[in-house]
Order: sequence, then structure tokens, then C-alpha cells
Amino acid sequence: MYEFEADIARGADSGAAGQQHGPLTMRSWLRHLADTGRLACVDVPVSLEHQLAAIAKRLDGRQAAFFSRPGAHQIPVVSGFMSRRAWLAEAMGVPEAALLSRFSDAVDNPLPVAELGPGEAACQQVVHRREDGNLDLHRLLPIPTHSEHDNGPYITAGLVIARNPRTGIQNVSINRIQVHGPDRMAILMLPRHLHAFYQAAEEAGDALPVAVVIGVDPLTMLASQAITPIDRDELEIAGALHGSGLRATKCLTNGVVVPADAEIVIEGRILPGVREPEGPFGEFPKYYSAREPREVIAVDAVTHRRNPIFHTIVPAEMEHLLLGAIPREATLLSHLRRSHPGVQDVHLSVGGVCRYHLYVKFSKKREGEAKNVILCAFGAHYDLKQVTVVDTDVDVHDPAEVEWAVATRFQADRDLVVVPGAQGSVLDPSTTVAASQAGMEAPPHLQGISAKMGIDATRPVTYDSHVFTRVRIPGEDAVHLESLLANSGAPSWQAYLGQEA
Repeated sequence: MYEFEADIARGADSGAAGQQHGPLTMRSWLRHLADTGRLACVDVPVSLEHQLAAIAKRLDGRQAAFFSRPGAHQIPVVSGFMSRRAWLAEAMGVPEAALLSRFSDAVDNPLPVAELGPGEAACQQVVHRREDGNLDLHRLLPIPTHSEHDNGPYITAGLVIARNPRTGIQNVSINRIQVHGPDRMAILMLPRHLHAFYQAAEEAGDALPVAVVIGVDPLTMLASQAITPIDRDELEIAGALHGSGLRATKCLTNGVVVPADAEIVIEGRILPGVREPEGPFGEFPKYYSAREPREVIAVDAVTHRRNPIFHTIVPAEMEHLLLGAIPREATLLSHLRRSHPGVQDVHLSVGGVCRYHLYVKFSKKREGEAKNVILCAFGAHYDLKQVTVVDTDVDVHDPAEVEWAVATRFQADRDLVVVPGAQGSVLDPSTTVAASQAGMEAPPHLQGISAKMGIDATRPVTYDSHVFTRVRIPGEDAVHLESLLANSGAPSWQAYLGQEA
């Protein structure tokens, strides 16, 4: 029996997430999910090509999936352990309504990592080095091929950690990584902090040392997606979410600091001046990105726990979407409130792939304020494509409520804001339509150019009589259906019909 499965059988480390013995790790979180019926163990052989991802997708949002026999590998694969907002709030130890405020507090109050000494980190219990001649990622790790047209196996849940070559301060991100060969991987870097680090190294003719960390707890995964200034180490935000400095250790072949309780660490260098084809790959907008030249990671070592667990994220499903949504929502909420204190809540909708469509709950005091909120949101993150502002009586987490507000409080000639020619997401396929229709490929400086749309779905500050008063039934929120319907015996309508002659 595999070590983790044995722990499940023994009920090891059971109890609520907030009552863990020792630090929260991926293993302790999985044990908690298992103890509460939220971990499905798939113990039959499963193909790494498509089948594993298909099963995980079917379970998405209901149970995490633990595959004990993926392909020909002894290392199991897990997926989907962060696929509900309520689960992430549970990992933080807060109600779901406090999820964003707890995350924001951690961003504002980071804690330095607690660095362990040599030989103390679980993630370095087993070491495979390039010079030993046994470094083969395909042989060592069960890396799945997810979607139908993906160009091979991808690491989708790896934290990519690198240091700023100029300041030494780290950045943590999640990037898709295609495994090309035994010790070679292609990585997609969007124009954010990791890419800036790489550009600085490449300009100096240097490789950028990196670590790809696989198998960390939900809070560390969430922290990696925080929207922060360039020189903020997201591992310190993870520590704040945990309530104490994150246990960390230095890599064996470079100076990058990684979570000590991780399952697997791939150590390497992003090579200067080297590009290799990567893609296509099914991305979060639920479309494929093109095959293009990408930067290349040369792998120097792989370290891992004894009996490690490989984590994969099924692209475009809830684990993927929520990882992007919650940190962005927290940052957007804080940003909007600084200029507009009337903002009460925000939500990145699932229909907008948790990136592009933002709903804002706002207490409007003056006409025109909602449009300012829209423009402020667009300035906060370039991925946003559509912002809808609603009143405080609308639940922004319910798409039907938001659509109702648009249907009854919005007029396009008065309440629509359009911003053409703005920077958008390069992964949004509609941003390249104009260039492709013209029969040409958009040059790099025009890729991701997007129009933004804002919808002011707020009612007027003053209005006559009950024109904009919502229809409600007094006492509807106080009705306890369970007590009214409990122990009712035979349905009363049957008894009533039985009175007929």
C-alpha cells in the first residue's frame, strides 16, 4: 500500500483544516478531504493521455481525484482539491464570506519564510541530478496529456519560482510547461514579473535559475496568484495565510528558495537566447493557444519526498479558474475600495472564465459614480474585458441576479461604457480576429489589443414611488421549510382526494 493511502486507512491527521497537527501541507489537506468524503480514490490503471484528465473533470467541483495507478508510474496523481470556493475558505479557517478579506490581509501583512537547514526539508529526501545520468522527467514523473489537441504532456500545477537578477527578491507564479525531453521543458511566460526577470538575465547573457515546485497546499497555491508589485515574494504571503512563516529551503543546484514541504521540485535554468516550439495547449478561456516559439528550461536536478504525489490541474476547470479568480478578486476589491469606499463586493464570473468579466456590488450615492468604478476596475488589471456594476440588493455571486439587474436597470445608450484599443489578455482569441480577418498575423505589439465594455446596471439615486423597488414577500427569508414539511406523514392532497365519493 502506498504511504498516503495507508494514512487514509489509518485516519491519520484527521479533523478540520484549522485543527491540523503541524503545518498545512498538500498531504494533510488531502487527508482532511478524505475524512470528509471529498476525495475519490481511483485504484484501477488509468492512462496519462487524456483518460486521467477526463475522470478528474467529471469529478470537478464534487471530489478531488487521487489516481494510484497512472500509466506505468508508481507515483500517484491528484487533481481537483481546490475546486470549490467553500473548500478554499475552509483551508483558511474562515467563512466563505470572509475569503477575500482574509486573503487581502495576508497580502498586506506578509511573513518572512522560515528557512530550514540542509537535510531538513521533506522535498529533498530523494535527489536525482543531471550528472548522475538518471535524469529523465518522463520516467521519473507521471505527467499527463490533458486536452484533445495538446501537443504532449504538460506540467500545469507547478509553482515557478525565480529571483530578480537585480534585487534578489523572488517571484512565484504558475506557468504552463511542456515537457519536451528528458531534461528539457518549454515555458509560457506572459508579460509579468517572471518574464521581466528573464529579460534582465537574458540581456546580461545569463540563464535565469528557476525551480518548478509541484505538490503544495491550497494556501500556497493561492498566494502564488496574488497581484503585487514586482519585488514581493509570494511565499511570504503564503506564510501569512498559514499564520506563521512558510517552511522553506534552498535548492541544491541554485539559490532559489522553495517550500520545504512540497512533494516535488524541478531545479533548472531558463536559457538565454533559446526558443523551442510549444503548444497548442487548451487554456483557461476554453480554447487552444497556438504553437509558438517559447523560452526553454534546462533541468539540472529533481528532488522529491519519499513516495511523492504529483499534482495536476485540469485546464479550464474549476481548480484552474478559482486559482485565478480569488486572488484577483481580493486585489481588485482592495484597489476599488481605495478610491470608491461604496464598493462592497466583487466577483469574477465563471462564464467570464474567472478572468474577463467582473461584477461589482456598489452603494451609489451620486449619478456617474458607477462609471468611475468601471474605469477604475479596467485600470486595475488588463485581463478585465467587461465590468458590470450593480446595486447592493443584487448578489454578485449569482449570475441570474446580475442578468436581472442588467435587464431592468441598464439602457445601452445611457449606461454603456466602451474603451477601444486597450491592452487585454493575449490568451483571448477574439483579440486576434481582426488581424486574421485581414489575412495577416498580428505583430507582438498588437497582440492582445482588446475593447473593454462597462455596464452600469445601477438604478437612479432618486426615483418615483416604487418604480425600482424589488418585489419581495414579507417573511420569505424566515421560512424554515424543513420544519414545515417534516413528519407530515401521508401527503395531505392524497387524504383530501380520498374524501371524494
